[in-house]
Amino acid sequence: MKKNKFILSGGGTGGHIYPAIAIANELKLRFPNCEILFVGAQDKMEMQKVPQAGYKIQGLWISGLQRKFTFSNAMFPIKLMSSLWKSRKIIKNFKPDVVIGTGGFASGPLLQVANSFGIPTVIQEQNSYPGITNKLLSKKANAICVAYENLDRFFPKSKMTFTGNPVRQDVLDIHSKRSEAISYFNLDDNKKTLLVLGGSLGSRRINQLIEKELDFLIANDVQVFWQCGKFYYEEYKHFSEKENVQVVSFIDRMDLIYAAADFVISRAGASSVSELCLVGKPTIFIPSPNVAEDHQTKNANAIVDKNGALLIKESELDEKFETIFNQLIHDDNLQNKLSENIKKLAKPNATKDIVEEIIKLIQ
Repeated sequence: MKKNKFILSGGGTGGHIYPAIAIANELKLRFPNCEILFVGAQDKMEMQKVPQAGYKIQGLWISGLQRKFTFSNAMFPIKLMSSLWKSRKIIKNFKPDVVIGTGGFASGPLLQVANSFGIPTVIQEQNSYPGITNKLLSKKANAICVAYENLDRFFPKSKMTFTGNPVRQDVLDIHSKRSEAISYFNLDDNKKTLLVLGGSLGSRRINQLIEKELDFLIANDVQVFWQCGKFYYEEYKHFSEKENVQVVSFIDRMDLIYAAADFVISRAGASSVSELCLVGKPTIFIPSPNVAEDHQTKNANAIVDKNGALLIKESELDEKFETIFNQLIHDDNLQNKLSENIKKLAKPNATKDIVEEIIKLIQ
């Protein structure tokens, strides 16, 4: 019996890598004998994260275009030609049945080459506002799995399926894990826990906010679990010396910290938003304004417009944070309303539904 072969490409940030790994894991469940290969950008975090998850990866020499003239931009055409050539080589050698792109620099040349060979391709678009790469690839893609409604402005409606974003399966049942979580992270069960998430790389502006507001938070009898990101850990780790404050660069058990959290402050990357819909905790989104097409604000507003979360713009943090946080932690009705509404937007079967679309292309 013929082995099924799949190539997945996604990277640059955790938001592109973890969905690709979730899809790979589900494919392995459905086709235990299948072969899976990842293709990433050779100097990005996927080159470490994918092997840690148990999969092989090959790297392309590719990066994105900056918004101003740089040496990296001048090199872009050369990198693109190199990546297209290497993608051809990878596809000819591996002979995949389907190629799946979850975003990031490497997925552009790889899916472009797959399309030119007539190999079925699937795009998994995580955001409420697609990037230019996926808009271009969508013209020849066989299937497009989206996480937000009303994307037919960007993609052919006939190819789209509203699946939601793949998320870690271990966050599907966090409510039974609270006592384990309190013990694992050495938290005080009698205090409310604020979880601060800056994304896989960390957020300078959120870190500055928490540093400034730490005494205010502690005065409100809240314990703070603060994921500051690896780039900022050396700068902020000394705050762990304060009582009821823990600063970490990375969280290895997201399921447990979600179980322990009573409130969440988070960026609004697509994967984070999708996970927080499943988790159902009262959340304040602080979208990054430094992303293409301001897509994090659009991601957050898709939840806020349904009364599922609160949002504070970076430019308004100094003015509004204390008022909004005070209101949230002292208003049980608001907490319950936000929790109920955000849970309604969850798509717990997203990964399975995406794999169903992939399977249709090999039958």
